[in-house]
Parts: sequence; C-alpha cells; structure tokens
Amino acid sequence: MSYNRLLRNLDYTLILTVILILAFSLVIISSATHVTSAVGDQSDSYDYVKKQLIWILMGVVAVILVMMVHYENFVNYSKFLYGLNLVMLASVLVLGHTAMGAQRWIAMGPFIFQPSEFAKVIIIITFADFLTKRDGRLKRFRDLFPCFAYIGIPMLLILKQPDLGTSLVFIAIMFGMLFAAGARPAHLLLIIGGGVCFISIWLYAHFNFGVWIPLEDYQITRLTIFLDPWKDWQGAGYHMIQSQIAIGSGGLWGKGLFNGSQSQLNFLPIQHTDFIFSVVGEELGFVGTVTLLVMFFIVVYRGIQIASEAKDTYGNLLAIGVVSKLAFHIMVNVGMTAGIMPVTGVPLPLFSYGGSSMLTNMCSLGILLNIYMRRQKLMF
Repeated sequence: MSYNRLLRNLDYTLILTVILILAFSLVIISSATHVTSAVGDQSDSYDYVKKQLIWILMGVVAVILVMMVHYENFVNYSKFLYGLNLVMLASVLVLGHTAMGAQRWIAMGPFIFQPSEFAKVIIIITFADFLTKRDGRLKRFRDLFPCFAYIGIPMLLILKQPDLGTSLVFIAIMFGMLFAAGARPAHLLLIIGGGVCFISIWLYAHFNFGVWIPLEDYQITRLTIFLDPWKDWQGAGYHMIQSQIAIGSGGLWGKGLFNGSQSQLNFLPIQHTDFIFSVVGEELGFVGTVTLLVMFFIVVYRGIQIASEAKDTYGNLLAIGVVSKLAFHIMVNVGMTAGIMPVTGVPLPLFSYGGSSMLTNMCSLGILLNIYMRRQKLMF
C-alpha cells in the first residue's frame, strides 16, 4: 500500500486545528497550575505542563498507530473488544483506586488510568459494527431494544463506580449513532422526551415524598444544584458559583494570563481539569472563549464532513460516534462551567489536563483521520 498517497489524503484542516487547541491548552494549564505546582512537594511550576506534553506526545503515537490499521479491520476484533471492555470495567469495581469519592481508576505501577475513558472509544468501534449488521432494520420501536441492551451492560458497570458523567456520554454516543444508522427520529425523540419526563417526576417524588432513587446523595445534589447554586453557596453550589464569577469577571479581553484572581488564588476548584474553561473565560475573556469554541466547532464540523464522505456505513457510524462523543463533552463541560448544566465531571476534550482523556481523544481523532484518508477506493 502506498502510504504516501494516503498521507496526501489527510484532513490537514482538522490536524492544524487540533494542534492549535493542544498548544492553547498547554498555555492555559500553565497559567492554571503554576501557583499550586510551586508549593508543597511540587517545586516545579511547569510540572503539569510537562506531564501533559508527555501525554500529548503519546497521543500522537496513538494517532499514528490507529491510522496505520485500515478501519475496516476493526470489525475483526469487535467481539473481543466488547468483552475486554466489560472485563476492564468490572475489574475497576474490584481493583479500582478510589479518589474524590469514586472508584474509577486502576493503578499500574507509576501509572493510573481510567478504564471508562477507554470504554468510550471501544463502545464506538463495537457499536458501529453492531449497527452495521442491522442496517435497514431499525425502523420499528422494538428493533431498538437490542441496541439499548448492548450499550446498557457496560453503562451499568460505569454507573456502579459511580461515574454518572461517562454514563451520559454513552447515552449521547448511542443516540447519535442510532440516528445515523437510520432509526426513526420520532422514536428517538419520544424516548429522550419520555426519559426526561420520567426522571423529572422521579426526582420530584424523591424530594417531596422520599421516594427511593438509585443514586448517591451527592450525585442527586450535583444533578440539581445548578438550578439554584446559591441555596448552598458554601457547599454543593460553591464550584458553580466560583466558575460563574471567573467567567463573568473576564469581560471582553480578560484579566490576562497568570492574572486571574479566581484561578490564581485557588477559589476556582480543579481548575486544570473540569473547570479549565473558566480559566480561559477569566484570563482571556469573551475573545478567548469564542476563539476556543470556534476551534472546537471546526473539529466537530470536520468530523461531520468526514462521516458524510465515508465510503461505507461502518466508516460513517464510526465518525458519527466520535463526533457525538466530542460534541457532548464540549457542550456539557462549557454548560457546566457557565452554570446552565449539572456538574458531572466531564472534561473538556483535548484541553483539560489528564492522561486517559488525552489518549482516548487522540485515538478518536486517529479514527476520523483513518476514515478520511481512505474515503475513496485508491488504485495503486
């Protein structure tokens, strides 16, 4: 196979945009952590930046490896990957490392990785194969139930950790791919609308009549506190209030890098991961946040274009799965920091600090590039 010809078919717009996002992220992580990294046991103010750079370089290697394997060959490992996914998620419940009240990580020597992050990519690959084999057979309502079961099994294991944010990502991936696979929009909207109404009624019954709900108290609070964070401004609503103050105080141009009061004085919680968008808003203002959102829009738009130009159904569904994952992450993280969505712990893709998230998002981009460079049947 002529790799030179394949390389000429790369989506360089997507690649350049991702490079700009990654460079931007390193600058913001530096600003968000240089104070906290220079105290205590950490004397290097660029410690987080160096670690993130290592993850980015490993991600580049992952992109290259993913691109080298024709995406059509992924189907050969679909059953194995689905089984591996279940084993990996189940092992977290037994061997998992607990942090911040959740058991989501597995320690392997000096490395700690989050299986649920890798589960997102695996479910996209395997569910695309599952739906491709049902092409044209998703028109009836009952045809959707096997799909719900397929996604529901790993999702229940993730909920057990508990990891509500990743479970919601699974739902977004499922509905995005079902829509692309030909499921009737009316059926999908009916399910989504019915689910929202059911959960709303259940929450109302829980708060007013003490009806049992299968969530921890802190999860219920995180789901609902965004409606009125000031009712517990020193507790559950603190994070959201500080984030809104940070974004609002940035104004048009921001306070400047390393000059944000909320971030530099540690009022803003976990500012290098979940609330990194708030740092952008405070230090670079409206201009900085819009610039970042435009770059994310380009990535999502290119993903949709790649899906539309894919030469087969499997490639189309793979691309839509990746786009659904990225778009949901962006929407929820930005909405969470702005105070219009619940705090679910969903990181900003390619931007928040974190090794597992970076590697899986880079693998996702590798899938998109793989599909695009093989969008035509090349003649050699």
